[in-house]
Amino acid sequence: MGNSSRKHAEDDGEGEEKKDHEKAEGEEEAEEEEKEEIVEDEDLPLGVDDLLASGDPVLDLSYYKFRRLPGQVLYLQYLEKLYVCGNRLRDIPKGIVRLQGLRTMALDFNNLDDVPLSVCQLTNLTCLYLGSNRLMSLPAEMRNLQSLRCLWVESNYFQHFPKQLYDLPHLRSLQMGDNRLRTLPSDLWRMDALRGLWLYGNRFQEFPRVLLKMEQLEILDMDRNRISEFPNLHHLPALRLFSYDHNPVKEPPRVGEEVLIVGEGAEEVLQARERRKGAKERAEKEAEEAAAAAAAAANPIIHGILKKLRMSSALNLAGAKEKETNGTVPSTEQDGYGSQGAELERQGVAHDESELGYEEEGLEYEREELICEGEGYDEYGRAVLEYERGGMDYEYEDEEQEEYAQEGGA
Repeated sequence: MGNSSRKHAEDDGEGEEKKDHEKAEGEEEAEEEEKEEIVEDEDLPLGVDDLLASGDPVLDLSYYKFRRLPGQVLYLQYLEKLYVCGNRLRDIPKGIVRLQGLRTMALDFNNLDDVPLSVCQLTNLTCLYLGSNRLMSLPAEMRNLQSLRCLWVESNYFQHFPKQLYDLPHLRSLQMGDNRLRTLPSDLWRMDALRGLWLYGNRFQEFPRVLLKMEQLEILDMDRNRISEFPNLHHLPALRLFSYDHNPVKEPPRVGEEVLIVGEGAEEVLQARERRKGAKERAEKEAEEAAAAAAAAANPIIHGILKKLRMSSALNLAGAKEKETNGTVPSTEQDGYGSQGAELERQGVAHDESELGYEEEGLEYEREELICEGEGYDEYGRAVLEYERGGMDYEYEDEEQEEYAQEGGA
């Protein structure tokens, strides 16, 4: 029992020593990390102090040749966009996780061999730029970036498509140009949120057939590969831009009329498309005009009503002018015969007035008929009617002048 008690005591002592040792190691690591994170103000390039103190939610520290991210940045919790492109960074301090307000982070043109795990804890990121580094793969922790919509990893060393991206439900734009991809996984269609895919400058010798299943794609860039033949891309109804330049193809790929294509022979295709579009528009216009003419010819009742209205208006105008003419004849210049002729003229005027009243009643009847049959006419139809009445009045004046000239000659 004594030996057993001593053994337990020794074990307990060793356990406590181990815990103390681990605690000490953890504290040392934390101190080292804190030292690594802090860069003294005197070491900062000219003007950086002002940027850090500006309070601007957008901070651009690109091309300052930093080997470590300035520690002051890790406490700017109001930051929304952080650009540290074109430096010499190999890692990002863990303290970056304090900046949970970051939406955009640009780490292009650095010396990253792996995606910093601290970056994968920035769960509110929507845009992440990692181009022109030394990446060959993505960590499993990339799945944490559930808000990510745009990822650029161009100009790296990917030989296989990173399937970790399948778990990013909102990823719409993926830039993987200038890598070493030869194929794509057959279940890539699972990325149904993807709208833009850039695969230029890779090593594809055949068009990846799985892309034909991604009907939601709007932009597809396959420039600078080794593809000698493209399939019919009418299977991609949402496609709006397809680039195939610098591939050994004999003719442009077949695409929908709405797709802009970029590559050899594309200009001729686009010009022919414009000619077809112009011819179609002209044919549609001619068809509309023919339909309008046919509709007008199919409504003779309306034309008959308009004609009667013009005739009635002409009679009204004739009566009014006749009154004015009779009223200007001086009574003192007429002899007995002239008085008798004047009496006959007055009787004729009265007779004409009675006829005019009859015609006015006919006019009112025709107007009521027009209202009954022309219900639903819009303002445009009424404007046309007024215009035609005016044209009739003008024609009638000419006819009156000719009649008076003939009467004078007689």
